Amino acid sequence: MTFKQLSYLVEISKCGSINKAAHNLFLSQTAISASIKELEQELSNMKKMLEQVINEVPQNNKDKISLFQALIENEVDDKTAQKILEDIVDQSVLEDKENPRAVELVAKGIAKTLPEARGISYKKGECKVVALIGATGVGKTTTIAKLAATFVLKKSCRVALITADTYRISAVEQLKTYADIIGIPIEIVYSPDDLKMALAKHSDKELVLVDTAGRSQHNQFQIAELQSLLEVDNNIEKHLVLSSTTKYKDAADIIRKFSICSPNKILFTKTDETGSLGTIVNLANQFSLSLSYLTTGQSVPDDIILAEPKELAKLILRN
Repeated sequence: MTFKQLSYLVEISKCGSINKAAHNLFLSQTAISASIKELEQELSNMKKMLEQVINEVPQNNKDKISLFQALIENEVDDKTAQKILEDIVDQSVLEDKENPRAVELVAKGIAKTLPEARGISYKKGECKVVALIGATGVGKTTTIAKLAATFVLKKSCRVALITADTYRISAVEQLKTYADIIGIPIEIVYSPDDLKMALAKHSDKELVLVDTAGRSQHNQFQIAELQSLLEVDNNIEKHLVLSSTTKYKDAADIIRKFSICSPNKILFTKTDETGSLGTIVNLANQFSLSLSYLTTGQSVPDDIILAEPKELAKLILRN
């Protein structure tokens, strides 16, 4: 064999190796491509299956909010929420706050958890004195006007108003206007002695409502001044007025600081201005104080209700 012939055979051999390598690479790429297509097909099938499962869920089950979730979203603490719901055995109610029986069953749980709600009661032939106390800006003056109108117009009760909120001229004028519209007397007092004389003057009334100036819970002098005013009559029933919009920590601090005045009940205002009413339940539960009323708007005398468990349940589940 000549050198030329040998060289030719070597070149043919080299081309064969190259072609074989290329062929192997082609087969490998083809296998990978087939695997990718197979995975894509499997993913597509899984997607279709998921869509089918989702579409089979009834529309009315998609956006349900459970009772526990509704309570937590209203900032009711976990333990209290569990206690409120512990006697509910109907799973369909627990899973849907829109269930027709939800308000009724949550109300029962609230009633079991909190002290009994007590409004203002009076007896014919006797004089009941009620004072509203609390921090500034919680709506005491408007609330006292609602109470006065409610007892006069709906219960034909003989009512008198007394205001000790002489720090705000607008508050005095506002209450005078309400008194004129309702047709009841009003007295303005500046001192404990003035209050004592005003109470004696209207001892023939069945209900005397006393509006006091707002006091900061951080001002001990103002709180002591309020305490001195209320001590003129140990029988004065005191309702501590809190705004539903107040943060839990601040509201708890107000209750502690105003405890020197020995409030008998708590009245919550502005329930229409917040979507989180759990503070009411938490505070009443923590301090074991009876609730009296809830205000639900600015209209006089309509927007005030007794703080019954059913009303609380309605407000908490309304959103």
